[in-house]
Amino acid sequence: MPNTSLAGYANLAVYSAMAVLTLATLAYAVFLARWVPARGETVASVAPESELVPAYAGTSTAYTGGSGDAGADQPAVAAAAEVTAPAEPLGARKAAGIGLSLTWLATLLLAVGVGLRGWSVQRWPLGNMHEFATFGSLAVLAVFAFWARRRDLRWLGIFVVAPVLLVLGLAITVWYTEAAELVPSLKSVWLVIHVTVATISVALFGIGFALACLSLVRDRLATSGRPAWMTRVPGGAALEKLAYSLHIIAFPLWTFTLIAGAIWARQAWGSYWNWDPKEVWTFVIWAVYAAYLHARATTGVSRRTATWIAIAGFLCIVINYAVVNVWFVGQHSYSGIS
Repeated sequence: MPNTSLAGYANLAVYSAMAVLTLATLAYAVFLARWVPARGETVASVAPESELVPAYAGTSTAYTGGSGDAGADQPAVAAAAEVTAPAEPLGARKAAGIGLSLTWLATLLLAVGVGLRGWSVQRWPLGNMHEFATFGSLAVLAVFAFWARRRDLRWLGIFVVAPVLLVLGLAITVWYTEAAELVPSLKSVWLVIHVTVATISVALFGIGFALACLSLVRDRLATSGRPAWMTRVPGGAALEKLAYSLHIIAFPLWTFTLIAGAIWARQAWGSYWNWDPKEVWTFVIWAVYAAYLHARATTGVSRRTATWIAIAGFLCIVINYAVVNVWFVGQHSYSGIS
């Protein structure tokens, strides 16, 4: 029988994490506000970038439009006016530091909540939408927090913690399900393997989605009246490259998710493929991201086009989770929502 006391403490930990994430969101907002250059200050300009996506060969050179000449853009770079970036305001650094510290605290609290939820039901806490949403939020925060230790991602903080806060709000209200035992078909080791890997890949896709959107905004505002703080954010090509680096990790994990799901289906229902809505949408997501990676590696396909395909892939994930899980009836009807 589920331990209702532990389940209550798990909810309390999630609520605490949400409170901390709210403060972290405010801290990151203050950071961006104070990060804006003062009137008259300038920041380092970005050299013009080609819109074409080359087939990378492990280099970090500028885009060349598929010409294969890595030095083609060098004259443009040399001709760019040299300007000096102003010193970062002390208030901005403090706000960013507070935001990162609060992000770590929220990650710890959410880990406690996920752990207590699993302990309360004596199983891996991935049996319904509420549990998947909290576990997935934990994965997103963990990926961002550890990645932020390796490079400066303070400008990305608000675009990660704010969506996570929204998802947790849905998890604890709309998608909430009381702690309960699993249905018989879910009592398998594949729950741990299949769903955990899927959650990690979705977390990577989610951060990649945020970076992809930012890259399009950065490109758009580079040719129009952009907000002052955007002058300090990496250029559109750099943001897109960061998004790509996450996608090339997440895609093999999603491929494994698809294969593991088929194996589990064979054990649970006697067939590797049953044309269940969840199975179909899992494959649709795989196909869209495969198209993105193909477009990203194809000479002559614009960076913008490839980025839009990646965004479409994540929108398919949202549909798969928030629509298919709730409204489509099938063998995967385990949302727990009545």
